[in-house]
Amino acid sequence: MYIFIILFGLTLIYVSAASRLEVYIRNLCFQGLLLFCVVLWESKEMALPDFIFLSVETLLFKTFIIPWFLTAMVRRNNILREVEPSISQFYSVVISSGILGFGLLLSYLLMKNFHGIQPLYFGISISAIIGGLFIIITRRKIITHVIGYIIIENGIFLLSLSVAKEMPFIVNMGVLLDIFLEIFLLGLFVSKVKEKFE
Repeated sequence: MYIFIILFGLTLIYVSAASRLEVYIRNLCFQGLLLFCVVLWESKEMALPDFIFLSVETLLFKTFIIPWFLTAMVRRNNILREVEPSISQFYSVVISSGILGFGLLLSYLLMKNFHGIQPLYFGISISAIIGGLFIIITRRKIITHVIGYIIIENGIFLLSLSVAKEMPFIVNMGVLLDIFLEIFLLGLFVSKVKEKFE
């Protein structure tokens, strides 16, 4: 299980070094698969309805449907060119590594005061939330902002697994609805921009 979580943390550094949108989308797909593996590993401690819901969300939506939709939209609107970061890729990797280290350090400091928190879960999830915000701030394309938002949601998902073994249906469905709304608005916005500016 810790291998899956560490790989999830490494995807945060990898996405900061990437420059093409399809690499970002494949990274989202891999993150969804890793989250499914974590849910599968924790299945013994979950109720059956929670396990079914989380498995469908991670494997079906996060791994296949959302990346497929983003890939189709990118190809349809011919926005395959490289991402335009505000800072260089080298500094982006350095800052992402610092964010990952900060999250792990914070989790081990909080572990002394709060019991029941798994430090590796907590540290990687905090790093994912801050890393997603970092992507939104330093990238200029609107579709990259949505990808950063989805990375933040993946971090929230992992954070909820670190604090409690079972996730409430309403909270998780609300976050999933936010993602679908964001992607729907993105698709509408990109389509309208293409109609006006070929």
